Order: sequence, then structure tokens, then C-alpha cells
Amino acid sequence: MKALLLAGGSGTRLRPLTLNTPKPVVPIFDRPFLYHQIELLKQLPEVDEIILSLNYHPDRIEAVVGRGDDAGLPIRYVVEPRPLGTGGAVKFAAPHLDGTTIVFNGDVLAETDLAALVEHHRTRRARATIVLAPVDDPARYGLVETDGNGNVTRFLEKPDPADITCNTINAGIYVLEPDTFDRIPAETKYSIERRYFPSLVERGDVFTAYVERGYWLDIGTPAAYRQAHRDILDGRCRSGCATLAGPGKATVAGSATVAPTARLREPCFVGSGATVHPEAEIGPHAVLGSGSVVRAAATVRDSVVWPESIIGAGAMLDGAIVGHRCRIGDHARLGPDLVLGDDSTLTPHTRCGALRTTP
Repeated sequence: MKALLLAGGSGTRLRPLTLNTPKPVVPIFDRPFLYHQIELLKQLPEVDEIILSLNYHPDRIEAVVGRGDDAGLPIRYVVEPRPLGTGGAVKFAAPHLDGTTIVFNGDVLAETDLAALVEHHRTRRARATIVLAPVDDPARYGLVETDGNGNVTRFLEKPDPADITCNTINAGIYVLEPDTFDRIPAETKYSIERRYFPSLVERGDVFTAYVERGYWLDIGTPAAYRQAHRDILDGRCRSGCATLAGPGKATVAGSATVAPTARLREPCFVGSGATVHPEAEIGPHAVLGSGSVVRAAATVRDSVVWPESIIGAGAMLDGAIVGHRCRIGDHARLGPDLVLGDDSTLTPHTRCGALRTTP
């Protein structure tokens, strides 16, 4: 069995973080996000290869992930000559798919029981199965409607409140049979969501839904990216992307250095080779990437700091994301939702955004 990860997007919603770091390898704690999906796929001994469908900076992804030695499963790279859409990407990878295939969108953080999903697919003798996630506010999303037997009947694109008949959305995880790919034109931009799936309904193919009531999150925005770290730190999501001391705990990598007078407010994460100076305060919900430095009396709270960045003495980060190799000047103040791209420099006493008053 092959797994196909659709990771060709440019990560527009996460810019500027994704200008140099493609979304599949943005760090979740100290590992590329892609590894979370790979850890899920290890649930299935049948999966013997992962195929990455890429278009944006494929060389940078391969430089991080390699051929799968660290991931634990062989990885094949399929690079689209131009963006082909989700359906076009599936068609482009089809020569490498030899049977029932699991497909992931490249921005899904979930805890789906893949063995149960595949069993459901096979028991129903489905041509395709889509994982659905219930949401609290269905008016914000495109919805997927099913009948009493769990068959997909209709797709509703952000319906008016009066037209809402369900609260389930496409969770971006599918089980597909390659003999249905003949309806996807070759070398053509084509949407799996808007064209391939509706074609299954129109032709009367067995197209079933598997409702995932566990954890699910699209990490494709800065707010959701920070939320993913909070949820993992709090134990709401179990992820193979990091080895933590436990839900709600402070985790310090073995090679990190934390001064005795620094304060770690649980939960938080201090990555390998990071340095926390005296009187600094880390957390709650702070993540320091490998090799980062927090100087004396600085505070990092509800923020994600990527590797090799330096937070100056007396600085305050509250709800921010800081890219690789940034330099935050002494006594600077970074308020909620601020996102700094790689190699940014803020001079001392800079103020960006209003800080929250709650500790």
C-alpha cells in the first residue's frame, strides 16, 4: 500500500514563514510537520512507501527529509512540472500507485485511526472514502452531506444558514482506488474536492464517509500553527513530532541550557541546544527551537521561536511567531499575532502590536 501526501502548495496563508521553509517542513517543536503524518502512517504495516507530491521548493523538502531514513519509511518524490491542483497531483502520481492508496492533504494535523479507516473502506467495498470532521460553526466551511448509510451525497460550498443540513467538513484524508483516476485528465489542473469527488457521486460509485470525532486541525494559518503547539503541549493532541515530558509539563531537551534562576512556566518546550539566560521567563505555551537564545530577563509566552533566533535582554514575546535566525533587540515588545520571517531584525525597544494584560 502506498501513501500519497499532497504537499505541492506554496503555503500562502503562512507567509512569511513559508517563503524559505515549505509548509511540509515547518517545524512542530523540533521536527518537520510532515513527520506527524508519517508517524500516523506507521500505524499501517501495509504502507511500504510514502510518495510526496511536490511543486514548491521540492529541493528544500528533500534536503530536510531525505529518502526517509529518519522518517522510518521509504520516501519517493514526485515533482509536478507546474501546479496541477489536488486532483491533478493525484493523477501525476498515479503511475507509482499500485492499489488502495491513502491520501493526505499537506496541512492536516489529526489523530485518525488509519487502520479503522482502511477497514471501513474495505468492508464497504468503496471506490473512495473521505474522512469528515464535525465543526462547531458549519456556516464558515464547505460541508459534506451523507445519507443514513454513510454514503456521500452532496458537497455544499459555504452554504447560507438556512441551507445547512450537517456539520461535517472535508478533513483532508482519503482512501482511494486508483482505477477511479481514469476520469482525471492528465497534465491538467484539476480539483479532487470540486471535480473528482462530485464525479463519484454523479456516477453512483460507492463513496463513503468516515467521521473522525477525535483531534483535527488545519495548521495552514499562523493562528492555527500556534494552536497546534498549544494543543500538543496541553495533551489535546498526541503527536510524533516531539518527545515531551508529558501533558502540561515543561520539556527541556538534554542539550539545552537553562539558567537556575530562569523560570519555566508549564507547559513549555526548550529545544536542543537552546539557551535560556538568568531571570528569563519561558511559558506558558512557549516553544523555543534548537539553538535559540533567550537573554536575561526576557519573557517568551504563547509564542513559537524557530531555530537559531535570539531574543534580547528584557524583551517580551506574547503570542508571536519568530522565524529562523531572527534578532530581537533588548526590551523589544512583540504583541499577539505578530509573525516575523527568517533573518528579521528588530532594534532595541521596538514595539509591534499591543501586549495582552493577562499573565
